[in-house]
Amino acid sequence: MSISALTDDALASELVRLVTCGSVDDGKSTLIGRLLYDTKQIFVDQMEHIEETSERRGDGYVNLALLTDGLRAEREQGITIDVAYRGFVTPKRRFQLADAPGHVQYTRNMVTGASTAAVAIVLVDARKGVIEQTRRHSYLAATLGIPHLVFAVNKMDLVEFSEVRFHEIEVELRELVALVGAQDEIVIPLSALQGDNVVERSTEMPWYQGPALLEHLETVEIAADRNLDDRRFPVQWVIRPMSDEHHDYRGYAGQIAGGVWRAGDDVLVLPSGAQSRVAAVETADGPLDFAGPGRSVTIRLEHDLDIGRGDLLCDPACPPIVARQLEATVCWMSEQPLRPGARLGIKQTTRTARAVVDEIRSVLDVHALEDDPSRHELELNDIGTIVLRLSGPLLVDSYAQNRAMGSFILIDEATNNTVAAGMIRSAEA
Repeated sequence: MSISALTDDALASELVRLVTCGSVDDGKSTLIGRLLYDTKQIFVDQMEHIEETSERRGDGYVNLALLTDGLRAEREQGITIDVAYRGFVTPKRRFQLADAPGHVQYTRNMVTGASTAAVAIVLVDARKGVIEQTRRHSYLAATLGIPHLVFAVNKMDLVEFSEVRFHEIEVELRELVALVGAQDEIVIPLSALQGDNVVERSTEMPWYQGPALLEHLETVEIAADRNLDDRRFPVQWVIRPMSDEHHDYRGYAGQIAGGVWRAGDDVLVLPSGAQSRVAAVETADGPLDFAGPGRSVTIRLEHDLDIGRGDLLCDPACPPIVARQLEATVCWMSEQPLRPGARLGIKQTTRTARAVVDEIRSVLDVHALEDDPSRHELELNDIGTIVLRLSGPLLVDSYAQNRAMGSFILIDEATNNTVAAGMIRSAEA
């Protein structure tokens, strides 16, 4: 089967991961609640509970934001603190939606929610237009390599569905897109509270000729976003049944990080350099004709090689970099500042090593969206560019080439806490 056929098949069945972000009180949780309500994803008892809670709070309407604002502190303050995940299904696609917090002090939560997303929905209050958090979250979405950006200009009902006001904001957003370097974007006017242009097109805004939000999400092309060219398979587990019936079985289990895998493909094993061919690509249901990125499979090879967790199977014609030094963009997630000389654990795909921070080259100025080379320390929620020297080799691609192979986390080995999420800009052997 051709890669184009793989793409068509994935479009119909693949889970689409979304993240909503934006400033506090822009209506992210309400938008998710509206999507779930209008697509009939809410159980009767859930709806009754929301109605009762809305009445008790004195909201004066059924507050759909309560579907996602699950923490007691969030309900009391009316804000989102943690990342709330909700799944929903339409006749065309399956979705998992992460509601990320808007407050600047929860940037690390937003990065967590957005790290696996294919589509970012950035909400903009029609009354306020583009503000600092709009710029920050748009920059983060672009930096995290999220392929598709949706600017949802919300609360259009509070500006009387004004076409003039929408176009003013649209101009600001186009300038922002040019600044942050987003790949694919669309601007949609809507009212999450009333449901205009969320699931159904609004009769209140006849001047808008584009799709409603759900219509766009169901048709946006995401299957080709992953790297289908460079075969990458980090080994998660070695399967050896050790039974008389399967005494010679040896399979390597994991999730495909790149390329399309088939029986007969040549394979290079890193870091050892051994070579073989793919004997079979399998799941618990049996062998597959092919498998692409994101699919969890077991790969068997024609030769019995010494391969373990953390090794990588790849295409001999286009191997990744066997890196001992990385330049990366990181979001710092610890209360303790990061300074040059810090020693941390690093985990990338299924491989771990130790790392020393050789240099902090710059820290992002979120107001100007420019790197500030005068700062050489990262504080909580800061985003900066650093250089890491590694104790052992990591098998990497740049984040721009492959998100799975180009991302990592840093770990405080004393506490085992994750202290940073990183994206590889370049690597040296």
